[in-house]
Amino acid sequence: MRRFKRVVVILLSSVGIGEAADADKFSDQGSDTLGHVCDYWRGSLALPTLTKLGLGNIPRQSPLTGILATKPLISQVGRMQEISAGKDSLNGHWEMMGAPLKEQLDTFPNGFSSRLIHKIETFSNRKVILNRPAATLTAIKDFGQQQSEEGDLIVYTSSDSVLQVSSNEAVVPLEELYRICRYIRFVVDESHLEIGRVVARPFVGKTPSDFKLTDNRRDFAIVPKANTVLDFLAENHTPVSGIGMVNDLFSGRGIENRIQIHNKQSGFYKLLETMETQSIGLIFADLGNLDKYGHARDPQGYGIELMRIDSQLKEIIEKMTPTDLILITADHGNDPTFKGFDHTREFVPLIAASPNANGNQLGIRSTFSDLGKTILSNFEIGNQLPGKSFLNQIS
Repeated sequence: MRRFKRVVVILLSSVGIGEAADADKFSDQGSDTLGHVCDYWRGSLALPTLTKLGLGNIPRQSPLTGILATKPLISQVGRMQEISAGKDSLNGHWEMMGAPLKEQLDTFPNGFSSRLIHKIETFSNRKVILNRPAATLTAIKDFGQQQSEEGDLIVYTSSDSVLQVSSNEAVVPLEELYRICRYIRFVVDESHLEIGRVVARPFVGKTPSDFKLTDNRRDFAIVPKANTVLDFLAENHTPVSGIGMVNDLFSGRGIENRIQIHNKQSGFYKLLETMETQSIGLIFADLGNLDKYGHARDPQGYGIELMRIDSQLKEIIEKMTPTDLILITADHGNDPTFKGFDHTREFVPLIAASPNANGNQLGIRSTFSDLGKTILSNFEIGNQLPGKSFLNQIS
């Protein structure tokens, strides 16, 4: 008999909870996304829903400023360690679904080859500018005016395996930008370059002072190298809905109901709608837009967005039925108080909540894949994927 009829995974992108055991390999010692955001807000960060769910009960070296431990604990809480070779969104999502990347994908600290840039320029009939690692907001601030006036493409990367293309929506229509990114995805795959994501990052505005990213981002990801939890669920006729960036990162594979979101509010409403119409199977939602505040090194904005998401989580929790299991976690860290502008290698929180479950500690999970293993165990689907189910610890 199935323990839970429906599992809802809510991914709070970039909410790390302290430096991982291997943070030194990524020069991320001392990173602590949630801890440092709480410190920045000096105890005034109001997260009542997550606090009630036991966020403050997750073991740490030091308590979260202003986030109290809940007594009695009503959910299962713990931390997860990433084993993938990178700390990108792709790595985190794939590992959760049982497909950790053991080898680092290609990165481009000196920018992309002249051959690839020439192909992009020839196909798009537009000049490529920048072509080096950069933070997105810095890229559009420094090069957005030139792009807007001359119709160029701002192409840049980071320490992750990404090729990002940014342009003003008033100059390069969205469908044209997406078409260019699909072409780049085809070219890099054909040339056997291992680039995790080609990302369309459109912006709007007329001057650097008012340039801002829109919600029309699209990620064109490399296809998973092995079967994931989503594939196993699909093969066993278990309904799967993907909300937000989840669909892009798995190239839609194994996802029956692919739901795009168009702004930071719509993800929440799409999740509520899906919970009304899908009573069994898996709903996998990537909520909010926290990651951009991490990249911008903006702890003020990060805290505001986190509080907005917390208020929405309250309504989601109220929609739970006795046969629901909600799993709340993150795909990586992105400490907005840290050096640079890249993701940070951190543990991520794990909260498992159900109306019929008692509170408990899940400990430190040795891989994100424990989450996917638990989902397959719940639906009684045999597999040889990595990870260890914690289903039996949910009582």
